[in-house]
Amino acid sequence: MDEHGCAHPTQATFYVLDTNILIHDPNALLNFQEHHVGIPMTVLEELDKLKTGKHTVAAECRQAIRLIDQVLGEATPEEVEQGVPIQRGKSGPCGLLSILMSRRAEAEERLPDDESNDNRIINLVVDLKKRWPNVPVVLVTKDINMRLKARACGVAAEDYHTDQLIDDVSLLPRGYHNLSGSFWDRVSKVETRQDHGRTWHRVQLTDNLPSLHLNEFILDEQGFVGWVKGIKGDELLILDLHQEPLLHQEAWGLRPRDIYQALALFALLDPDIHLVNLTGAAGSGKTILALAAAIEQTMVSKRYRRIIATRSVQGLDEDIGFLPGTEAEKMEPWLGAITDNLEALHMDDESTHGSVDYILQKVPLQFKSLNYIRGRSFQQSLILIDECQNLTPHQMKTIITRAGSGSKVVCLGNLAQIDTPYLSATSSGLTYLTERFKDFRHGVHITLQGVPRSALAEYAEAHL
Repeated sequence: MDEHGCAHPTQATFYVLDTNILIHDPNALLNFQEHHVGIPMTVLEELDKLKTGKHTVAAECRQAIRLIDQVLGEATPEEVEQGVPIQRGKSGPCGLLSILMSRRAEAEERLPDDESNDNRIINLVVDLKKRWPNVPVVLVTKDINMRLKARACGVAAEDYHTDQLIDDVSLLPRGYHNLSGSFWDRVSKVETRQDHGRTWHRVQLTDNLPSLHLNEFILDEQGFVGWVKGIKGDELLILDLHQEPLLHQEAWGLRPRDIYQALALFALLDPDIHLVNLTGAAGSGKTILALAAAIEQTMVSKRYRRIIATRSVQGLDEDIGFLPGTEAEKMEPWLGAITDNLEALHMDDESTHGSVDYILQKVPLQFKSLNYIRGRSFQQSLILIDECQNLTPHQMKTIITRAGSGSKVVCLGNLAQIDTPYLSATSSGLTYLTERFKDFRHGVHITLQGVPRSALAEYAEAHL
C-alpha cells in the first residue's frame, strides 16, 4: 500500500466497463478504488448516441461523459492510453482511468460479427488479456448474455455490485415483526407513561426479540401493536397503537382491509413521516391506499397543495411526442392505474364516471414524466412514485431529492415485476431505498400482504 491506502499496480485488476454500467451509475468509474478502469471507445460512442433527445437515460449519459472528461483533464493521448490517475479529493490519486482503442486480435480468438458493439467490447478485452498476460482483466456489465459470451471467450465477467446492498431480497426488512404469543413475555422490564393521550412503553430488550429498526411495527397474537420510536443500547421506546382505531381509520371513504393496510394508511396520514415505502404483490392495495390518503390530505385536511404522480415507463418519453391531443389525453394510458383506483373509490356513487371526472378536475393531480422532474423542487406536495422497482438507485435518488419543504414522498413497487433490462430484484432502486432508509426516523416501510383483487386473481397468483 502507498500513503493513500492504494494497492500497488502489480496487485491491481483491470476492469473494463460496459455502457450499461455508466447508465446504471454515472459515477461508477470512481468505485473501483486502487484498480485500473478502462472505458472502450465503443462505450463512448454509445453514450454519445444516447446523451441527446428525450431518452430517460440521457441525463445519466451526460453525467458519465462529464465525469470522464473531468478525470482525464489535460492528460496527453499517451497518458489517456496508459492510464490517468483518478483524483480523490484530499486523499489524492487512487486508481487509473484509460480510454481503450480496438486492436486486431488473432482471428481464431475473435467473436464473429464485429458490427455488434457487445462483440467489439469482448474482442477488445480478449486483446487486452493477450497484451497483459500477468494482469487480471475483468469485463463489468449488467447484461447477462454478454457475460455468458465473454466467459465463452475465456474472459472473466462480473456484474456491478457497488450499489447492491443485499444478496437476497428475502433479507429485506418488511417494516413489521409478527411475534408468536405475547410481546410482553419477551421483555424483562417495562416503564409505561401517558402523554397527550398516547401510551409510551420503555422496555428492556432481551435475546428473544428479533433485530429491530426505527419506525418498525411489532405485532403479537394478543392484538398488541407497537411502533418502535427509539432504540438506545438495549432499550426500546415503543408507542402503543391500539388495533381497533387503526382498523377503523378512513381516508376518502377507504378503510383498510387488514392490519398491514391499516399500518400503511397510518403512516400515509402521519404528518411527521416524510417517506412511505409500500411494497407488495399485485392487488395488495398499494396504489389505492396511497391515492386515498393523497386525496384526503389535499382536498380535506389541505396539508399538501398538490399530488405529483410519476412512474418509470419504458419508451414513454420517445413515444408520446407526435400523438394528437392535449398532454392530459396523451398521459391517459399511463394514468390508468390512478383512474382505475379512483373508480374503485367511487364505485358506490350514483355516477362513477361523473365522480371520477369531477375528482380529476378538482384534485390538483399532476402526472409528470421522470425526465421533467430533474432540477425541480416540489414544495408542500405529495409525490407518488409508482413502479419503483423499475428505477435504478441513481434514478431513485434523483427523484427523492426533489422533495422540498413540507413534502411527502410515497414509493410504490413490486419486486416481482421488474420490466427494465439490466435490473434485478437485488439491484433495483426499490431494494436500495428500502435498505438505506431502514433507520430514517421520518420514514416507514411496509410490505403489504396479498389481499386478493378477486377469487380468480387469487387462484391465478397461486396456480399459474
